[in-house]
Amino acid sequence: MNANIASPSKTANAIATAKTLAEALPFIQRYDRETVVIKYGGHAMGDEATAQRFAADVVLLKLVGIHPVVVHGGGPHISAMLNRAGVKSEFVDGLRVTDSATMEIAEMVLSGAVNKQLAHWITQAGREADVRGVGLSGKDARLFTVEKVVRTRKDPESRIEQVVDLGFVGDPKEVDAQLVKTLIKAEQDYVPVIAPIGVDSAGATFNINADTAAGALAGALTAKRFLLLTDIEGVKDLDGNLITDMTIKDAKDLIGSNIAHGGMIPKLETAIGALEAGVEAVVILDGRTPHAILNELFTDQGSGTLIHS
Repeated sequence: MNANIASPSKTANAIATAKTLAEALPFIQRYDRETVVIKYGGHAMGDEATAQRFAADVVLLKLVGIHPVVVHGGGPHISAMLNRAGVKSEFVDGLRVTDSATMEIAEMVLSGAVNKQLAHWITQAGREADVRGVGLSGKDARLFTVEKVVRTRKDPESRIEQVVDLGFVGDPKEVDAQLVKTLIKAEQDYVPVIAPIGVDSAGATFNINADTAAGALAGALTAKRFLLLTDIEGVKDLDGNLITDMTIKDAKDLIGSNIAHGGMIPKLETAIGALEAGVEAVVILDGRTPHAILNELFTDQGSGTLIHS
């Protein structure tokens, strides 16, 4: 008579999996029915397999009782399309200068291809449990009403402050999160997926830094956690070492001392703003690492840099 006998290695793997699930229970309880806003961006978005793995992790969050809300970037996708169209990009403090031609392409990429593909991957990953990704733009239901961003910088020769016109780049002035709240609390398991586009009071379309948009939404939702997934492992000190834990004051000091520069500046600024708006904690972590959000939320070890008040 033939018998199916489990190999020692399979048994050990099964026990390890069960142990991991048991150890995750206190963390699952901590975040039960809480909102977690996830900013998904950086070059990690360019890898389809990574994006699909991310989508599956988001579905898992929904199935264990967490309300995930995804705000995505798409800088590399926009740059690729701009290069194809022969449009040059300029950045100031990590923000893309956006004229009318750039704005048209940015909206097409963000609200179109990137947004709908990510929502589709979430729906595909959750099809057996009927979890569905819902693609939105910040223009929908006036989620983001913006005001034009104004930046200044010193002339390298005269050292005089000069105003820099970033074009159609906005910061959220008002966040009407009612539609998002309705979706995440609905009987149907919806996961909102939001493109960082908004409108001003006159109805003109503006590009929003995805970090800033996600932070503003996290504050409006009073999220338990705000996770900034990017293509670096977190905030680093002058020696290149990862800083695993910091306060609002530490973050402000990094900006003031110029240790933080480029794209890290808006990340830290939006983390500070989200914390001051009532978010419990913000984490900057590497979205390319497999299951980074699960490791952060469901283990003692965590990932990246935790910022708290």
